[in-house]
Amino acid sequence: MDLTVVAYVIYLLISIGLTVWVARTLSRNGRIFIADVLHGNEKLADAVNHLLVVGFYLVNIGFVTLYLRSDVGIDSARRLFEALSVKLGVVLLVLGVMHLGNVWVLNKMRRRGIMERQQTPPVAPQGWTGPAGA
Repeated sequence: MDLTVVAYVIYLLISIGLTVWVARTLSRNGRIFIADVLHGNEKLADAVNHLLVVGFYLVNIGFVTLYLRSDVGIDSARRLFEALSVKLGVVLLVLGVMHLGNVWVLNKMRRRGIMERQQTPPVAPQGWTGPAGA
């Protein structure tokens, strides 16, 4: 078997595995932020979380497959590892940027929700007439 094909298979297995791991981690931990932003609406938080995970998979697996092609001739084990290290390094950087982007967006949404809750004035008690003699 050609070493280029071996590099492709290893690259796809590791890249897709990393993508799945990051997506699951984001989903599990990001759900808490989404539920907070949506004021405890669990069903909506689960739906939004699922949509974000699907989008994350589409973007990252799309990138991984587009980045599959290699112009470097792989004719030795050394070149195989060098090609894999470059490809996997780029994939890890993209996953990291996507992760930071997701965290940033969730944090922005959460902060906006907190500010909205703080700006809501308290409701005056019903039937309260104020101090006597005023």
